[in-house]
Amino acid sequence: MNFRSLILIISFVFSLVLSGMNFYYERDFPTFIFLLILSFILSFSLLNYVFQKFVYERIKSVYKLIHNLKLGKELKDALGDHKSDDPIGDAEKEVRDWAKQKASEIDQLKAQEKFRKEFLSNISHEFKTPLFAIQGYVETLQDGMLEDNPEMAINFLNKAARNLDRLSYLIHDLDEIAKLESGAVLLEKEKFDIQVLIKEIIDDLEYKASEQNITLNFQTKNNNPVFVKADRKKIQQVLINLIDNSIKYGKRNGQTIIKTHPLIDQILIEITDNGLGIEEKNLPRVFERFFRTDKSRSRDIGGSGLGLAIVKHIIEAHQQNVHVRSTEGIGTTFSFTLEKV
Repeated sequence: MNFRSLILIISFVFSLVLSGMNFYYERDFPTFIFLLILSFILSFSLLNYVFQKFVYERIKSVYKLIHNLKLGKELKDALGDHKSDDPIGDAEKEVRDWAKQKASEIDQLKAQEKFRKEFLSNISHEFKTPLFAIQGYVETLQDGMLEDNPEMAINFLNKAARNLDRLSYLIHDLDEIAKLESGAVLLEKEKFDIQVLIKEIIDDLEYKASEQNITLNFQTKNNNPVFVKADRKKIQQVLINLIDNSIKYGKRNGQTIIKTHPLIDQILIEITDNGLGIEEKNLPRVFERFFRTDKSRSRDIGGSGLGLAIVKHIIEAHQQNVHVRSTEGIGTTFSFTLEKV
């Protein structure tokens, strides 16, 4: 209901009451009609003037202010010339929409704050664990182990070196994610055969897989080349991370299967293991930084905990999609798409 309809109703009720009181005492119907019309015209004119002067214009100003601020205008420009046939109703709608938007922004800020706290807690733990280990080994060596027990000292030095490697991986991966998020890394797209790249990576990781008695099985229908357009080095990094993950978390004496599937204008690449799988509730979080489904086992295995986050950033930088599906006790499949040439 707009403000004019409201004025009409108020004016009619007022004139009806006034003329009705006169008719009650005078019992003169022509006078009742005349007074009804006259009082309606006068009350409507008066109320319309009051509303226009003191209410309507101010509501219009408030509506214009809200509307223009929502459009992102500066405060000094917010009171522009935007017009509306029903500023009261529109102002109510704008305020409701604004309230919903602000509530959504507050929820997002709360989620970001929670993520920030978890991230700081995780990164603190990831740094402290190898640092404390290195500190302990160095202090033990400083206390005279080099002279007293050279064999044990060499063992401690090797463990300290492994923890330094872990710190190095962590810093490198954090730097990589920061560059990807800021857009500082420019993709150097080129045409290449994705099947050749997969075979190269399998050759590089075959020894690591054999240590876990895991077979790397690249299933192709034929030897015809499958050309894609992407940054070869970045996609190499994606494939290494995903295949390496399948080795780390796969079942001993199991296998990792790599497949390519042609789509309309894309190529789908799938990496499937037959490991323990991931709980369904954890699937939406697997690409988060430092998220680990089994923290104790994951840290024993090693890695920075940033590999899947880097995978997601690289694939999204290519404006493509990456997915995960998994069933506990059966295995996990990571898949991503690339632009077909």
